[in-house]
Amino acid sequence: MIHTGGARFEVELKKRIAEEIERLKTNLVAGEAIKDYAQYQNYVGRLAALNLVIGEYFGDVQTTLNKD
Repeated sequence: MIHTGGARFEVELKKRIAEEIERLKTNLVAGEAIKDYAQYQNYVGRLAALNLVIGEYFGDVQTTLNKD
């Protein structure tokens, strides 16, 4: 499969975001990296933001690009 520069960028970005989500989830579940409630909130917020980016924003961008 041949990817354009933009498609390759999208694939790599999604991959990196997914890896970061997994890293944050692992740290959150293990609890070793969480020292207080504020840090817990930070992890949960970062997870929510990354899930929003990978779950909704990528789809929205694809829809917009396909209209053009």
